[in-house]
Amino acid sequence: MLESLFLNLGQHDSLSDEEQALLGNLMAGERSFAAGQDIVASGSRPAYSTLILDGLAARYKVLADGGRQFTSLQVPGDFVDLYAFLLKTMDHGVIALSPCRVILADHSKLRSITERAPHLTRLLWLDTLIDGAIHREWIVAMGRRSKVSHLAHLFCELFVRLQVVKRTNDMSFHLPVSQAELADVLGLSVVHMNRVISALRNSGVIAWANHTVTILDWQKLQQIAEFDPTYLSMTREPR
Repeated sequence: MLESLFLNLGQHDSLSDEEQALLGNLMAGERSFAAGQDIVASGSRPAYSTLILDGLAARYKVLADGGRQFTSLQVPGDFVDLYAFLLKTMDHGVIALSPCRVILADHSKLRSITERAPHLTRLLWLDTLIDGAIHREWIVAMGRRSKVSHLAHLFCELFVRLQVVKRTNDMSFHLPVSQAELADVLGLSVVHMNRVISALRNSGVIAWANHTVTILDWQKLQQIAEFDPTYLSMTREPR
């Protein structure tokens, strides 16, 4: 059940059998959410942090005029709100973009891990630091990249993250989002989003049909995106 979490954390450093057992004892209360449902509501004070087992979710903020901006996408093996353990009150929401299956980590048990297992605590801390690094890349993409480069960067990032948790099929991955939802990632209108997708398709680097993205030219896609995966801390080393 927690294979994606073990793969995600184990990408950065070795997880001992004892640490895997601690994580197994930490998680309980499996739940399911339909696409469009809030997994965590803005303004809530959750007593647990939520791990994605299956599906795709997004962190988001809503403006007074109803405009919505996605600030990150969450894949299996991701805690969507690990930082709620210390921040307490959520300043944004987390929405299911596809049917999602999740499991919960009680904050009182998380506190016990921080007191008993320093190495595992550092790995969980690293998980939140990588969240911050992803947000920085998204800010740079939003502010300075062309929209075609921005979309290419998103596809590179998702492919690498999904590959870690064994959710890719050769050079393809499932992306169960609409063009309107993708527009909320790039901060575009749906019409402009359609043009950006067409431009990336026409460059010959990706195909996208039936919610499946297939990368046709990985090297060229990375060049368009100026993609450097350093921010994902993929090197496995002592932490």
